[in-house]
Amino acid sequence: MKKIFIPAALLILASCAEQKEEVTQSPVAAFNAEGKTAVAYTTADSTQLRLTATDTLSFKEMGQPVETQVCVFVDPTKTFQDYFGIGAALTDAAAETFYKMPKDKQQEILKAFFDKQSGIGYTVGRTNINSCDFSSDTYNYVSDSAKDLTSFNIDHDRKYKIPFIKEAIAAAGGKLTMFASPWSPPAWMKTNNDMLHGGKLKPEFYDSWALYYTKFIKDYEKEGIPIWGISVQNEPMATQRWESCIYSAEEERDFLKKSLGPTMEKEGLKDRKIIVWDHNRDLVYQRAETYFDDPEAAKYIWGLGFHWYESWSGGTEMYDDLKRVHDAWPDKNILFTEGCAESFDSTKFNAWALGERYGRSMINDFNNGMVGFTDWNIILDQTGGPNHVGNFCFAPIHADTRTGQLIYTNAYYYIGHFSKFIQPGAKRIISSPSRSQLLTTAFKNNDGSVVVVVMNQGNIDTPFFIWINGKAAEAKARPHSMNTYVIK
Repeated sequence: MKKIFIPAALLILASCAEQKEEVTQSPVAAFNAEGKTAVAYTTADSTQLRLTATDTLSFKEMGQPVETQVCVFVDPTKTFQDYFGIGAALTDAAAETFYKMPKDKQQEILKAFFDKQSGIGYTVGRTNINSCDFSSDTYNYVSDSAKDLTSFNIDHDRKYKIPFIKEAIAAAGGKLTMFASPWSPPAWMKTNNDMLHGGKLKPEFYDSWALYYTKFIKDYEKEGIPIWGISVQNEPMATQRWESCIYSAEEERDFLKKSLGPTMEKEGLKDRKIIVWDHNRDLVYQRAETYFDDPEAAKYIWGLGFHWYESWSGGTEMYDDLKRVHDAWPDKNILFTEGCAESFDSTKFNAWALGERYGRSMINDFNNGMVGFTDWNIILDQTGGPNHVGNFCFAPIHADTRTGQLIYTNAYYYIGHFSKFIQPGAKRIISSPSRSQLLTTAFKNNDGSVVVVVMNQGNIDTPFFIWINGKAAEAKARPHSMNTYVIK
């Protein structure tokens, strides 16, 4: 055998490297469920249970489960993405509806969404820059076509939207992580000279449009509304009959790295986060590849936003596309920025499918790397609006402005099974079901509590065990139910 001579210096370096690796690697402490209890909260079809505390479960010794014992296996030692938060869009439509309701109902709305004890504890908000479909009119913030935007003015928003957002922030305890999205630049900046019906941003107005975002942020912050971040464009591949603007992946990338990112830095807004894409799961990998593989663009990007409307083509939700993005760029955040039940029908306020769509998507998306969830309109009126183009849809709560009554859909409760119990900064952990009718995800909060969410899609009662490292608690998932277990 030929002897290989390795210089002593290299051996010393290799030894140091090995020692360093040993020092930096710290074992994850095992989670012991012994002596802990799980409080069960349930929302179930054909019952009166709505985020109702239904049971307190105890953990007991349980070895190898047999195949007939349905289990949800939870492993708090395996951690994944940080939880960002859950919230909704505070649109013109939501604000206008809010102020058409009696004062006591306004307070009920605020508590329902933002109070952690009596409500579901939203921590995130989104709003629109310029008008969107869920505005009563088409508007922007400039009165002329001067590139320097000297006429910029947000007076339009002071009637409904700004006061509503301020009340939401107060109801959330003085802090709400707000981001803003544009649906369209002013018409004069676009190729079709129209805020509606698609069109593109003219390259000669890249810098002016970039400046527009910064003016919006600064003016809102003067009103006492901190803006955490922005998305570049709502649904940049959809030519809609309402406000819309089209960007290819390369066009959005180039606008970001040549104009928006540098302008945000120049205007002292470097710390504000920028979200790209803000559209459906179907094209998400191609868009991510274009943005993230360009270092000059990627340095400005906090994360990628997505919606759930890809099923418009007749297919099903493409959850795995998110996993591919997460696996390829694990350092970039994936945030759900919009989703709702379309095709509004006032006879279906009680349809159980409304909530199940939320539960199914939220569980799958969290398990595939999503950090947070932003619902579409936080409230709407009895018509699914107001909406200036007739594009009506559902919200978790509808406010009947004729009668002053609030209509809670089960979507409100399904969202609450996550938002009420998971704390910002929590870590997703493993939660694995042994039956396909059960969907599940789980998080470990910073206070040490573990939150396990289990959705039963089936038509029968499903008894099961929450199994953690040889200890198990016996639970039951009612037919078509959402269940949250808080383990302390």
